[in-house]
Amino acid sequence: MTKSVNEAAEAAHDTADTAEAAEAENADTEAAEPAQDSAEAAEARAEAADAEPEQQPAPAAKRGPVRMVLGVLKTARPRQWAKNVLVFVAPFTAAQITNGGVLVDALIAFAAFSLVASSVYLINDAIDVEADRAHPTKRNRPIAAGIVPVPAAYVAAVVFFLAGLGLSFLANPQLAIVLGVYEAVQLGYCFGLKHQPVIDLAIVGSGFLMRAIAGGVAANIPLSQWFLLVTAFGSLFMVAGKRYAEIMLFERTGAKIRSSLKKYSASYLRFVWATAAAILIMSYSLWAFTLREDSHHSIWPMISMVPFVIAVLRYAVDVDGGTAGEPEEIVLKDRILQILGMLWVVTLAVTFYL
Repeated sequence: MTKSVNEAAEAAHDTADTAEAAEAENADTEAAEPAQDSAEAAEARAEAADAEPEQQPAPAAKRGPVRMVLGVLKTARPRQWAKNVLVFVAPFTAAQITNGGVLVDALIAFAAFSLVASSVYLINDAIDVEADRAHPTKRNRPIAAGIVPVPAAYVAAVVFFLAGLGLSFLANPQLAIVLGVYEAVQLGYCFGLKHQPVIDLAIVGSGFLMRAIAGGVAANIPLSQWFLLVTAFGSLFMVAGKRYAEIMLFERTGAKIRSSLKKYSASYLRFVWATAAAILIMSYSLWAFTLREDSHHSIWPMISMVPFVIAVLRYAVDVDGGTAGEPEEIVLKDRILQILGMLWVVTLAVTFYL
């Protein structure tokens, strides 16, 4: 009997020990789980801390009078003033570029057109400030970066325009009309027409045409129909080539493009620049025949057709390859194109001045 009681007591003791061990194990497990949760939470907080700086916006640019003035000048795009050399084309082809008075008027037209064009750039960047801030590279433009406040950009644009308009009266009051028309057309482009297909091509192309017209108006030189045709379709050729390069870049890389390009196809733009190139070559050839008659049947106008046509075809190679996004860069980098351009200018100089 005593032995049975002792065995029962031992069994109860073993059961109690087993229960205590289970409770201890459960306690250890429960303690380990919060520790594991804490470690995972700490790791998640660390990852969030590492990712947080990437989501923070770029710090605002410091403002100051000097920085703002430099920002305005940068937004005026002085590099684009090279386009305004087109004002010298009319005096050159009229054999008047060596005339001191004509040259001064052309220089005034160059300066006036540069100021007016800069006013358009300022307004365009002020309008597109929000879109530029979301762009990976345009966000560094002075207005988008906050260096130049939007109201200051509008004020500077008015100053640039009035300065250019006032300067134009020194050459010819009719030059002010050309500049006014240019400003109105370009503002229409800035305020919405740039999103309209075909219209945007015509407006951008008209900018080059108006530069050539401005040179003739400033110096009071009549412009022939052939001169206007060559200038107009040469402008359309370059603009359509530029848009074609942009859409080819989009198709290759998926890069962000202007909204109007979404309504174009590569084949359509190819058709436009090919048509413009054909009319450009034909118009220049007919102009060369006219120059030959006016220059006592000189052979040089006919010779000028050779470098001109080859230069157009050479530039078309860049357009066809989708690398004509920046025409001025192509002209500055392509040595063969530069040589062809020099030969063309020399043949015309011999035609007009010898």
